[in-house]
Amino acid sequence: MKIATQNLREIPDFISVPDDQLQWLIDKSHLQKYMIGDFAFKKGDSIDSLFIVLKGKIEIKIEQNGNYKFVGFIHTNNIGGLLPFSRASSALGYGEVIEDTEVLILEKHFFKEMISDHYELTESLVHNMTSRVREFTKNNVQSEKMMALGKLSAGLAHELNNPASAMLRSAKALKKHLSNVPEKFKRITSIKISEDVVDILNTILFEKINDRPENNMKLTERNEKEDELEEWLEDHGVDNAFELTETLLDFCMGIPAMEEIHRATGDHNFPHAIEWIENVLTTEKMVDEIEEASDRISSLVQSVKSYTHMDQAPEKEPIDIHTGIKSTLTMLNHKLKKKNISLEKDFQDDLPKPKIFVSEINQVWTNLIDNAIDAMAHSGTLLIRTSKDNSFIKIDIIDDGEGISEEHLTKIFDPFFTTKSIGKGTGMGLEVVQRIISQHNGDIKVSSKKGETIFTVCLPIN
Repeated sequence: MKIATQNLREIPDFISVPDDQLQWLIDKSHLQKYMIGDFAFKKGDSIDSLFIVLKGKIEIKIEQNGNYKFVGFIHTNNIGGLLPFSRASSALGYGEVIEDTEVLILEKHFFKEMISDHYELTESLVHNMTSRVREFTKNNVQSEKMMALGKLSAGLAHELNNPASAMLRSAKALKKHLSNVPEKFKRITSIKISEDVVDILNTILFEKINDRPENNMKLTERNEKEDELEEWLEDHGVDNAFELTETLLDFCMGIPAMEEIHRATGDHNFPHAIEWIENVLTTEKMVDEIEEASDRISSLVQSVKSYTHMDQAPEKEPIDIHTGIKSTLTMLNHKLKKKNISLEKDFQDDLPKPKIFVSEINQVWTNLIDNAIDAMAHSGTLLIRTSKDNSFIKIDIIDDGEGISEEHLTKIFDPFFTTKSIGKGTGMGLEVVQRIISQHNGDIKVSSKKGETIFTVCLPIN
């Protein structure tokens, strides 16, 4: 293939480069051909030349634990490899040729002459490099945000499903329960009792409702109490005693309370009175369950808003660092419960409020806490500790997992490095964490040994 300057001028970066400089590039370069299935480069290869794809397509992929993940393509009129002033030294992934490809290659030793004598050509390549870095950063930050969202979404769906299902069950049960009220109301209106007796019943009933006691009975004790109460109610003329005992004991209304009600109402009125009391307590219990489930959903939604900071402008602002950590823990609670991990929080009170990008810092907590959970065996312990260290807020995230090997410890902040399988990690998590912390003029360190890994984040107060 004979290469002319007009061929290179089809590349957008070279539109303003003079012909003599493009001709210099052609004269100093050599043509390389690749067939389908060849590798233009492999992981670890030295990056020591600039290449321009004149025709064809190369697929870029990275390796994670023996599997390959697609990153992107380099195709016709794309520039790749080493660029002026770039610090890249070795390839992080693989470039597999998927269409027969021809590339123009300029070796690194010509760069000094190019920078010295060919300003416009050098400028266009530097511009290409900055655009590449910007696009790479944007794509991988977005990818990591999606990964962080993925870590949370499954758990959030699980956490929301439980109270939503509880609300649905309670609402259906309440509707069925209320359909039986007319018959019960008919029986209660047939009772002839004095106002004093009504006052006694109201006092007993609403004391239990307004100041509902904790019911901490063990299962065996509870079963014994239910059997005793059922037998007592049957002995005192209550036909459907079995249906009433559960709710009555939920409100700690045992035999002593029944005796008090029986003394006030007498043998004839007692069965109808106790049926009505149980009816009111059942309604109260179902409404409580719906309220509790609603509060749980509201709390989860508030945690999502706090985590994403969706209702705030994307600006740095002073904020209590504990708020984001607590929201993240709420979102990851399903993983803690699934592995029966014990959570310990050692939070210093009245910490100064550092100025931060809230959603970005929350992304840091997601990555670090999620990694800590993954590193621990069943029934591990996760400790999160906060403190003031001179002019910094210090956050320690400590797990008692297997630890990070010394070999991996030096690489964990490198782009694309991960020990997780494909689909479980982008290899960008800790690299993004480090970048976010650097944007805040902070620092992150890690120390690890078997049974204790500590990630320490320091954020400046001012």
